[in-house]
Amino acid sequence: MIKTLLIANRGEIARRIIRTCRAHGIRTVAVFSDPDAGAPHVREADLAVNLPGAAPADTYLRAGLLVEAALKAGADAVHPGYGFLSENAGFAREVQRAGLTWVGPAPDAIEAMGSKVAAKKRMAAAGVPTLPELDPDTVTEFPVLIKASAGGGGRGMRVVRGKAELADALASARREAESAFGDPTVFCEPLLEHARHVEVQVLADTHGTVWALGERECSIQRRHQKIVEESPSPAVGDDVRERLFAAAVAAAESIGYVGAGTVEFMLKGTDFHFLEVNTRLQVEHPVTELVHGVDLVEWQLRIAEGDRLPEQAPPPRGHAIEVRLYAEDPAHDWRPASGTLHRFTVPGDVRLDSGVEDGSVVSVHYDPMLAKVIAHAPTRAAAARKLAAALENAQVHGLVTNRALLVNVLRHDAFLDGDTHTGFLTEHDLTRTVDPHPFALAAALAGAATRRIGALPLGWRNVRSQQPKARFLFGDEQIEVEYDPAQATADTVILDLDGVRVPFHVARYGDTVEVDSPRGSVSLRVVPRFPEPETGVAPGATVAPMPGTVVRVSVRQGDHVAAGQELLVLEAMKMEHRVLAGTAGTVTELLVERAQQVNAGDVLAVVEEQ
Repeated sequence: MIKTLLIANRGEIARRIIRTCRAHGIRTVAVFSDPDAGAPHVREADLAVNLPGAAPADTYLRAGLLVEAALKAGADAVHPGYGFLSENAGFAREVQRAGLTWVGPAPDAIEAMGSKVAAKKRMAAAGVPTLPELDPDTVTEFPVLIKASAGGGGRGMRVVRGKAELADALASARREAESAFGDPTVFCEPLLEHARHVEVQVLADTHGTVWALGERECSIQRRHQKIVEESPSPAVGDDVRERLFAAAVAAAESIGYVGAGTVEFMLKGTDFHFLEVNTRLQVEHPVTELVHGVDLVEWQLRIAEGDRLPEQAPPPRGHAIEVRLYAEDPAHDWRPASGTLHRFTVPGDVRLDSGVEDGSVVSVHYDPMLAKVIAHAPTRAAAARKLAAALENAQVHGLVTNRALLVNVLRHDAFLDGDTHTGFLTEHDLTRTVDPHPFALAAALAGAATRRIGALPLGWRNVRSQQPKARFLFGDEQIEVEYDPAQATADTVILDLDGVRVPFHVARYGDTVEVDSPRGSVSLRVVPRFPEPETGVAPGATVAPMPGTVVRVSVRQGDHVAAGQELLVLEAMKMEHRVLAGTAGTVTELLVERAQQVNAGDVLAVVEEQ
């Protein structure tokens, strides 16, 4: 029987596992890097062990220290969560050699699926439909998809539509795969366009029972990373579902699988092909839990203790949809965002699996996902409506996010019709422009109310010559508004917009003003009346958009470059980000080199315009 469990992970999944353990009387041990010392998962665990002495991004990848932490804290079992070492057979073996219970599949099963190249061959031998594997160095037919052999999550994955793109795409994919998974091996397969990403949740015990616990559709992806997941799939009928389940069970049985895992497929029409087996709990597991009424973490623990699954899996009930809320900037190519999350609330009848809370600091060292928000309802339409409303009414202050994109997806006619595929975000224009002027007016009125002294507004004169004004920055745009200071309270403003009364809720954090309303949310920065002189960068200077590491320098000093040409590549949050020339000209200064660490705002290069 498991008494004390070390969770070899962080953030949202660590909190999720702690929740189940607490409900079943199991003591928990958290581990944490130095930047995570104040994180919610550390505070919520019964015990916590610091893992110092390494770069923060590598802290949770040190198997030996994780096992040492488990022994030091008196743990008798280890749960790997997902990501990091969750699919590392060497870590699983090290846990078992220390006499601890490994909450997951056997190391041999992890190893069998650890290489996607070898896994595809094994699945083909088991009769599971697969796509042909293509040699990335000799492929001649396009388009193809480059994939990392050792991991997923969109890392090391590139779409290549022609021979001219292949060499650069391979080099970039290999670098990203090595950084994320410690293995640069990649392979190619034909790109199935307008296909759906569908996966089957499997759960297997040590007594020979294997459940196919429903399918999930995860087709809506950006940069090959899932952002919307649901169960059941709107495209899977009874015949396809029966064949999918049979293939998933065959895949699990072929490797003697035990525990919770996911068998992923690409579905086009009624034909499907094997993608991979994730030998761990999946990020999107909550939709399965809500539809089938099970706690998958509880079953992972019970199976590790030797319990039997019932003969039949519980039937599905209703529909569940999950979205992943990321800190990233839509105005700058979805660049990951970091900083302090001042306020974070999500209202409504939804499930919130989050690694953050009010005051959390989102660092550059880890994945920028803030939370998963999940809605369950009797029908798909009702779940989508409930989830969109919860997101729209959420307060997410301090960081830019993908929230507006998620709401637009959930309310799009094609999504509501079930017409989804992996190219959904490319095919549909999901941008929604928000007029910032009413938000700026609300911010100005609330600010005036805050400054009010007694019954008189700050700056009141006996004879007013003009209306007061306020200036804000909305992104790079400066907005000036005139206002009547007597119209509002410090945190709520109601404006009449074309005959419609619209409430605006205003919160200020230093020079940042967050304004929420039923018509959207806007973040503004106050422009001071008397700004301090600033030291500007030289004309043509290209600055680092975020902290990161230079992984490639693509030009030399003296080179002539075109507007939009790649100057260098930064790695941040385990993803590569291309830095492009803003104008055509000559590279007169190149201030960085490969492997150099840079901070946001550092000048990287100067291109003198021609």
